[in-house]
Amino acid sequence: MAFEFHLPDIGEGVVEGEIVAWKVKVGDKVKLDQPIVEIMTDKATVEIPSPRAGTIAKINYKDGDICPVGKVLVVIDEDGAPASKPAPAQVETPQMGTTKPLPPRGGPAIEVVDATQHRERVLATPATRRLARQMGVEIGRVPATGAHGRVTTDDVKRFGSAPAKAQSHAPISIAKLGDEERIPLRGMRKRIAETMSRSVHTAAHFTYVEEVDMTELVTVRDRAKARAAERGVKLNYLPFIVKAVVSGLKKWPMLNASLDESTQEIVRKRYYHIGIAAQGPQGLAVSVVRDADKRSIFDLSTEIERLGEAVKSGSATRDELTGSTFTISSLGKLGGVLATPIINFPEVAILGVHKIEERPAVRNGQIVARHLMNLSISVDHRLADGWDGAMFVQDVKSLLEDPTTMFMEM
Repeated sequence: MAFEFHLPDIGEGVVEGEIVAWKVKVGDKVKLDQPIVEIMTDKATVEIPSPRAGTIAKINYKDGDICPVGKVLVVIDEDGAPASKPAPAQVETPQMGTTKPLPPRGGPAIEVVDATQHRERVLATPATRRLARQMGVEIGRVPATGAHGRVTTDDVKRFGSAPAKAQSHAPISIAKLGDEERIPLRGMRKRIAETMSRSVHTAAHFTYVEEVDMTELVTVRDRAKARAAERGVKLNYLPFIVKAVVSGLKKWPMLNASLDESTQEIVRKRYYHIGIAAQGPQGLAVSVVRDADKRSIFDLSTEIERLGEAVKSGSATRDELTGSTFTISSLGKLGGVLATPIINFPEVAILGVHKIEERPAVRNGQIVARHLMNLSISVDHRLADGWDGAMFVQDVKSLLEDPTTMFMEM
């Protein structure tokens, strides 16, 4: 008999999931508890096991589709077994996967995404949908600020009153002009695209760049490497930068804040959870060093390395990838000269750290070789002014150029 398998509740507050990849096709024989599909929610990526043994009779959602919780995901023919009522599936939901850890497919916390061609994917109350129809607003294009990616009436009103240019997101078709490969935009890459796009279209970005003389810090770090190695710590420059950033944020609290759009309140945070943006196996991920202000240089170094390994191996938990208050983006030796990093929304600013390179500099009228590095900061001009961003960078620069002052503040 046919068994209808409804997508189960796979996490608190989860209302739908994106089909990342089917591991079976119609006609395949499956065993009980055999993984049949990989699904991404706004909280995690999980493998869903088969609740029955039998033959896959029907698949209702293809790769890239959004399946609401409770909808029939797949139909399994139990090969002549007596009819049975569908039972809720027992799905183990650890932080970032099932019993088989999966690579993290999200970076920072990302809201459930709407696809404008499928209105049932939009989370909104009937009253909100009615308001959208009355205002002539396509609800699928409205950025959601409500819980779990829900579109609120305020979202509709804001979008409806925005300039037409800001509302126009017409799909662009790319004509085939030669040999090419087409890759479906889904999963991690799709979430990154949506998050970056939302940040650019919501936060009013401006960028400020400054040169920092790292020569003294290079010397300090070289002296400290041996002691760090004795403790099993691989010491690089990032822990020092984190310490300088935290000090700067305490002086310029508007950069350690967020805008609560639902209440129209600026939320200044008195905790310092520093995000470290790095490339993972599935794309950009932001791991979070919590309470960075309470950690030593060695402790910061150990935690940054631990989180980096977790991202690379795909074992990072949701808690380790969400909740940052300010983000540092660094490519290390590949860091280039400068960049205009996109803010990790809903944060207020992001600091780009570039490569340290020995270059000529003028000191006391003489041209000398110094270890120089650029810092670039992107700031949300809605909450912070150019003065705030520039002064913050100057404070960070001062601490990095004279590490003794950094240690005194610690």
